[in-house]
Amino acid sequence: MHESDHPIDHLVHLYVDGAFNRRQLIQRVVQRTGSVAAAMAALAGYQEVLAQQPSPVPPGVRVAENDPEIEVQDVLMPGEAGQLFGYLAVPKTARETLQPGVIVVHENRGLVEHIRDVTRRVAKAGFIGLAVDLLSRQGGVGQFPEPTQQTAAYNRTTQEQRRADLMATLDYMKRLDNIVFDRIGITGFCAGGANTWDFILHFQEIAAAVPFYGAPPSLDDVEKIRTPVLAIYAERDRNLTQRLLPVADAMIRQQRTFGMIVYEGVGHAFHNDTGAAYNAAAAQDAWAQTIKFFNRWLRA
Repeated sequence: MHESDHPIDHLVHLYVDGAFNRRQLIQRVVQRTGSVAAAMAALAGYQEVLAQQPSPVPPGVRVAENDPEIEVQDVLMPGEAGQLFGYLAVPKTARETLQPGVIVVHENRGLVEHIRDVTRRVAKAGFIGLAVDLLSRQGGVGQFPEPTQQTAAYNRTTQEQRRADLMATLDYMKRLDNIVFDRIGITGFCAGGANTWDFILHFQEIAAAVPFYGAPPSLDDVEKIRTPVLAIYAERDRNLTQRLLPVADAMIRQQRTFGMIVYEGVGHAFHNDTGAAYNAAAAQDAWAQTIKFFNRWLRA
């Protein structure tokens, strides 16, 4: 879906991303419209609200912090404007053999628990995973208990700041003593998908990228991309998916290494298992394809 500055659009986007449930969404819209009837009328045009309930999360999808195959810790990383908060997940195989790494970029709410879980999934798959909190310049996501506050804080950051903080994350990751420093990939979701696209435009040393339903780059910028890309999008997320199509055509014409998967019948944020749009079958397949892609490009 496309997030605009309209307050109802904004609330629906947060609902889809798992910030709150349907009842809480309606309560927030009532606060803006003045009545339940007006709220329901305002929400009537949003297929994301009318859609069926999200899939149950299958066993084995989420990875616990105490999973015996990984080790996790909160980390502090030096950034251009001060310390950055990060979350590091390492497979125990990295004790004996250097492993490639994957940077995980959150949605527009900061380093929430869902993204920590995705970072643990990266480690469970045998990669060193590292996620940075792009709200670090404002004290970190912990300073903003309300989802709307988190998104407002994210929106106060600039693209240049986010890019610099991701560059600092990459630099920190390359210095880990258990990593293959020139085999680092990046993946991100929604706003994190857009940041993934932006990052590979500016830093060609990234070895592979998997943006999930993020705003793609402009056609003029495609020529800057040297990183192999697997773009994962949703059929019902029509605004973003339609914007991807000419970029995909340009990537192919310019002989960039590029793959694209558009999942039928699902919408924006279908991979987020805390949100209303979660689709277990599509999410599991998308994650399997992500790991397959990283295995291909990050393992020498």
